[in-house]
Amino acid sequence: MPRIITILEEDVNVSVCGLYTYGKPVPGHMTMRVCRKYSNPSNCYSGESQAVCEKFSHQLNSQGCFSQQVKTKIFQMKRQGYEMKLEAEAKIQEEGTEVELTGKGSTEITRTITKLSFVKVDPYFRQGIPFFGQVQLLDGKGVPMPDELVFITANEANYNSNATTDEHGLVQFSINTTDITGTSLTVRVKHKDSNPCYGYQWLLAEHEEAHHTANLVFSLSKSFVHLEPMPRELPCGQTQTVQAHYILNARVLQELNELVFYYLIMAKGGVVLNGAHMLPVKQGDMKGHFSVSIPVESDIAPVARMLIYAILPDGEVIGDSAKYKVENCLANKVDLSFRPTQSLPASHAHLRVSASPQSLCALRAVDQSVLLMKPEAELSAASVYNLLPVKDLSGFPGSLNRQEEDDRDCINRHNVYINGVMYSPVSNTNEKDMYSFLQDMGLKVFTNTKIRKPKVCSQPEHEAVYSSRRLFASPVVSELQRGHELTKMVHVSEPLTETVRKYFPETWIWDLVAVDSSGVAEVGVIVPDTITEWKAGALCLSNDTGLGLSLPASLRAFQPFFVELTMPYSVIRGEAFTLKATVLNYLPKCIQVGVQLDPNPAFLVQEKEQESHCICGNGRHTVSWAVTPKALGNVNFTVSAEALESQEPCGTEVAVVPEFGKKDTIIKSLLVEPEGLEKEVTFNSLLCPSGAEVSEQLPLKLPENVVEESARASVSVLGDLLGSAMHNIQNLLRMPYGCGEQNMVLFAPNIYVLNYLNETHQLTPEVMSKAVGYLNTGYQRQLKYKHHDGSYSTFGENYGKSEGNTWLTAFVLKSFAQARAFIFIDEAHITQALTWLSQKQKDNGCFRSSGSLLNNAIKGGVEDEVTLSAYITIALLEIPLPATHPVVRNALFCLESAWKSAKEGPHGKHVYTKALLAYAFALAGNQDKRRETLDLLHEEAVKEDNSVHWERPQKPRAPVGHFYQPPAPSAEVEMTSYVLLAYLTAQPSPTSEELTSAARIVKWITKQQNSQGGFSSTQDTVVALQALSRYGTATFTRTGKPAQVTVQYSGTFVTKFQVDDDNRLLLQQTSLPKVPEEYTMTVTGEGCVYLQTSLKYNILPEKAEFPFALEVQTVPQTCDGPKAHTSFQISLNVSYIGSRSVSNMVIIDAKMVSGFIPLKPTVKMLERSNHVSRTEVSNNHVLIYLDKVTNQTLSLSFMVLQDVPVRELKPAIVKVYDYYETDEFAIAEYSAPCSQDHGNA
Repeated sequence: MPRIITILEEDVNVSVCGLYTYGKPVPGHMTMRVCRKYSNPSNCYSGESQAVCEKFSHQLNSQGCFSQQVKTKIFQMKRQGYEMKLEAEAKIQEEGTEVELTGKGSTEITRTITKLSFVKVDPYFRQGIPFFGQVQLLDGKGVPMPDELVFITANEANYNSNATTDEHGLVQFSINTTDITGTSLTVRVKHKDSNPCYGYQWLLAEHEEAHHTANLVFSLSKSFVHLEPMPRELPCGQTQTVQAHYILNARVLQELNELVFYYLIMAKGGVVLNGAHMLPVKQGDMKGHFSVSIPVESDIAPVARMLIYAILPDGEVIGDSAKYKVENCLANKVDLSFRPTQSLPASHAHLRVSASPQSLCALRAVDQSVLLMKPEAELSAASVYNLLPVKDLSGFPGSLNRQEEDDRDCINRHNVYINGVMYSPVSNTNEKDMYSFLQDMGLKVFTNTKIRKPKVCSQPEHEAVYSSRRLFASPVVSELQRGHELTKMVHVSEPLTETVRKYFPETWIWDLVAVDSSGVAEVGVIVPDTITEWKAGALCLSNDTGLGLSLPASLRAFQPFFVELTMPYSVIRGEAFTLKATVLNYLPKCIQVGVQLDPNPAFLVQEKEQESHCICGNGRHTVSWAVTPKALGNVNFTVSAEALESQEPCGTEVAVVPEFGKKDTIIKSLLVEPEGLEKEVTFNSLLCPSGAEVSEQLPLKLPENVVEESARASVSVLGDLLGSAMHNIQNLLRMPYGCGEQNMVLFAPNIYVLNYLNETHQLTPEVMSKAVGYLNTGYQRQLKYKHHDGSYSTFGENYGKSEGNTWLTAFVLKSFAQARAFIFIDEAHITQALTWLSQKQKDNGCFRSSGSLLNNAIKGGVEDEVTLSAYITIALLEIPLPATHPVVRNALFCLESAWKSAKEGPHGKHVYTKALLAYAFALAGNQDKRRETLDLLHEEAVKEDNSVHWERPQKPRAPVGHFYQPPAPSAEVEMTSYVLLAYLTAQPSPTSEELTSAARIVKWITKQQNSQGGFSSTQDTVVALQALSRYGTATFTRTGKPAQVTVQYSGTFVTKFQVDDDNRLLLQQTSLPKVPEEYTMTVTGEGCVYLQTSLKYNILPEKAEFPFALEVQTVPQTCDGPKAHTSFQISLNVSYIGSRSVSNMVIIDAKMVSGFIPLKPTVKMLERSNHVSRTEVSNNHVLIYLDKVTNQTLSLSFMVLQDVPVRELKPAIVKVYDYYETDEFAIAEYSAPCSQDHGNA
């Protein structure tokens, strides 16, 4: 669609095209609707009261396009009551696969028929120097209009003229300013007079005029210099010539032989360039021009301001300033290119980058389809310049807007009588003096020259003229080739008879490359198997030239004959779908093709006769099979398309067999999931044989409602407590990471692991590099959640729903401070966070809570403030700040006061707080209070099975109906870990009795770990791993002798492992062959072995008493109408009915029915609700974050669309759960309206 049309247009051209990312046209059928909406739509008469629409349906042409001239009469272009735009929505259904793609476009409607604008004009005029200008005439669409008459008028100069526009719609004019007596000059330019007619509810055509007012430049001697404006953007890497026009009065030149004109260039708020021009002085008045050359480079981008001035013999300063736009260029010139630019999948290619010598370059290449989803997020020179704090300096800040001169040299305000007429001196504020030019540049000047026009005494300054100026940062405004041509271009060292394609990444290249002294680096790469266009970019850094960015480089991966598969992302076992294989032929000749699906016991396929198909140039054919997956997990589908030799006619010719690529095989996997809801149980053991044999029985049982064949189990053996966490450091939790707190679980554990490995001399360069990479990534990600005042909140300032959070800010502060030992952390982030926290400290040393605490486990009436203060004190001491630091000293006073009342409270109360206090006192070096607190906690401990832990007296009741006992709640793990840290933080070191107590605590904590090495939630994972790393450091020994582990059942299955000092960090794992079964784990030798068994199975949802009420419905509920097959709405109703008054942060995880995908805009709209903090779409799940849920029902809904048809659809599950009390959850099922309708596929 055109960008803009006028109300006089009788038709508008609308085109829709479909192109694959490898540049070829999409064949198929198109439906399109063009609408003009009413300004005030109604719901009374359905769609007809919303908009006026025109609909089309047509087959796409051979270029994949359809174009239509749409008559505008139906849209009432000249009537009011409609929106001033046309909106088009098109849908393309791909031939053969029925896959649908949508696109949108719009056209602005304007009543402006012609428009004049000044493209080159000075804001000021100088008496005696002609006033030059340039105007442009455009039509309503913004297209220049040649050979049209325009009329130019300037009354102050008695100037009236007309001129005809050139081929670019431009007209030049020059106005003699000699006889102008006023202080302003107004230029008016018009093309035609607008229609004076007026009609109610009718739009009138307009011909926009252009007006420009220039003010007089003041000079006592009537001497001036003027810089010629340049309307176009200055390109980098060139020298730009600026013309300076001058007029000099002979009276003031006196006996001068030459006059020096000084000039300077300012950019980014500083002086970049300066110079001078010597002008020989001649007899009499002088008038002429000279040129100044400016090298245009990145140092004057994106906006350059030029000042030129000369000092006359009498002290008067004449000058001018000008503003020039400069291309967004960077000093480090980076070039990126592929060789060749077109290649076969799986072939070798080279990526060449050139930059400043010794630059370090980051390279990235992604599938073009990724960029199409969010092109505005791409890094460019413009986006880099937009990060500058100052791009253009102009005017003075308010604090510096003071007058440098007093009134001693002012003109007395006395009336003058001449011939009986009284004259009064006045100040003319419209005149521009040299001081104003300097102010435009943002320059303050110390001088004894004359830079200001005279002013009248006692005349108040019009300060508004100057105070309106501020320091500001101006925003920087920011053919298809045929297959046989490609065949000639691609160089193949030897004929390829078959290609097997199975590697289809979205990101291909992600690497760092150092450029050599010649400024060039070349990387050899292997092209992935995707038929697409790859877009690569480079970002380079140099000590000498700084930052550089390349333009995108493209490599088209293509072969003239290939096969593509259409299949869903995942299905549930028992569901059926149609696997479609589309063979595409971009060869210039016809080929006879046979298509085959390789058999696989993992799925059933409806038998069909083997046949071949004739496909001519730029043609395609789709073959389909009815498939029902049987096996669980990733099931591979292998489809081959082969060009066959045949003497039978194919089209109008005999089929050919290509010289290379005669057979293409594609392998793609489909995730087949079991029915129901997945459960995972983890069994952890820490066995230390000490020379004897230690055995443990492990009965793996399954509940009655287990889904058949869904159970699987594995056992892991490690020689280190932290081994599991180390191997899963970026995947410690089986839950989303979408907020500022959850991101920290990706960040902080890396610090504890690095410290542990470093102190136990186990740190290797490989582990160091990996962990540092994770720290850098987490650091940058966490800054997204920072507020301008230095604090941090759960979802960041951009969401606008929360203030800075004291608890999270303290967490981030201590983590950033500790990470400084491994990565660069900007000290400003630490200083700002500490300052913000100190401002939250009260007179009694305690801290005020700010922002919502998503985990209400640390809420409890009076202990709120103390618990929060203890947490912040711990964070400050772990930075570490000394106990004598004013903020820490006051905080400890708060805690000591609170401890007196806490120890006098009832038994079992404030356990969480006491655990924090014990660790805080330990860090502060107060061993007496540490010991006293630990003794009290020991009395309240839960001791069982030779392990020790602590519980909250008001913890939520354990859910009933669990086949296996769930792991302990997050708060219990967290407080027990704090007690462990208190035991281990002794001066100078913990005693043997304390280490024995710590070992019993460790035994309980390790049993709560999940299969990834994390725990239930974020805080318990972070604190527990910190405590375990400290315990590991305190108890680390090298035995020098191995330990043997044997896993067996019934004497028929035996697997053995060996753990020693060399492989203690190695994760050794094996799958267990049978479930249910009872296994025996036996350990002999020396040292300790950490055993972890993971059992996973699915169960069918059953009705139960859940702490959440969850209801899921679809709209429509039944298969009513054709749209129900392809789209429906999911409506969720949720409330909290558990033992507490309100939940913690809650996540709703809604899985999609197979073959359907969520409509992302409708999911994003949920964030408009005050209760919804964030939404995410992850594969086939929609995740909704709620800050809390009460007993009041919260209703949410979003739309889903069919992506790939699937038959015999199974229900999908929605789960809602408390993020911190993960045992508090509810599940519900929903089915697609047409799930039992075979027409769904």
